[in-house]
Amino acid sequence: MGAPHIKAIVREQALEGILFFSPENIRYLTGFSGSESYLLAGKDANLLLVDSRYITQAKEETKDCRIILIDKGIKGVAAKIVALGWRRLGFEAQRISVALFEQLQENLHETVLVPIKDELERLRGLKGDDEITLIKQAVQVAEEAWEKVLGIVNAGTREDELALELEYRMKRAGAEGVAFDIIVAAGPRTALPHAQPTTRPIEEGDFVLFDFGARYRGYCCDESCTVVAGRATEEQKDIYGIVKDAHDKAIEQVKPGVRLAEIDATARDHINQAGHGEHFGHGTGHGVGLAVHEWPAVGKDSPVVAEAGMVFTIEPGIYIPGWGGVRIEDMVLVTPDGCEVLTAIPKDLMIV
Repeated sequence: MGAPHIKAIVREQALEGILFFSPENIRYLTGFSGSESYLLAGKDANLLLVDSRYITQAKEETKDCRIILIDKGIKGVAAKIVALGWRRLGFEAQRISVALFEQLQENLHETVLVPIKDELERLRGLKGDDEITLIKQAVQVAEEAWEKVLGIVNAGTREDELALELEYRMKRAGAEGVAFDIIVAAGPRTALPHAQPTTRPIEEGDFVLFDFGARYRGYCCDESCTVVAGRATEEQKDIYGIVKDAHDKAIEQVKPGVRLAEIDATARDHINQAGHGEHFGHGTGHGVGLAVHEWPAVGKDSPVVAEAGMVFTIEPGIYIPGWGGVRIEDMVLVTPDGCEVLTAIPKDLMIV
């Protein structure tokens, strides 16, 4: 739905074109994977603007666009827009800083700049077969690496050692890189949803929380596993069971036509009823694709209705300060009659 959707926005907003900044949208629309470029998506053609560092790469990677060599960054982009005679230009509002916008405005005196925001949210939201294949390959790379790293989880191993080993094994298996900074937390630090790995060694009886993902040919995966080093206490089993049931109940709700807020409510209500509502503060999930966090959000305020082709996470958690926490995360694909769980690591409590 990419290019036709953009052309529809251009027509409806009476624009000459839309200026894109985000690497994810530019890669989606053109195939270009470089870290710096600009895309002018017009009525009749796409113009990819790059400097001399990327000109060869752009010619090798791109599809359905013309490559334009520029210099001086946004000033060069503005000069090209002036040369095209465009008087009404949409721009990717969520991916531009105030400083960059002001610089663009200064160099486009005769051009009306129109912010485009909500209309672009769904651009990458419904995944095609090729995209789903790449996401599955990212999952395979990440999970095979994690299973190997699990073998070195024991008392005395440091959080940062596990994170580094996991990143190394994903890259060695073919990942372009990590989809995000890997989270490894142990013991009381598992109560931090976005804990950064430290030199803290794992102790006997610790929860160990892994949140990890690979980036494979641009596409990301995202999965969280919480395990116990040594022997689990009854309290650990109880908390884990509450999160697991919330996770399972939410996945059972995923099918076309269901509001994502209802999926969130299913997980949240179960945790609330178990007496831990105050310990679950984040949303139940988020979209995953060329970015690891993208549309749609699975949260209590989400107005979105599930459609076939959406890929998002289900990741409820309980985080008890000073004690520890559990998060269980899988990725699901909405299918015409339900959903397919894309991540394959079993989520029963694992003792290592």
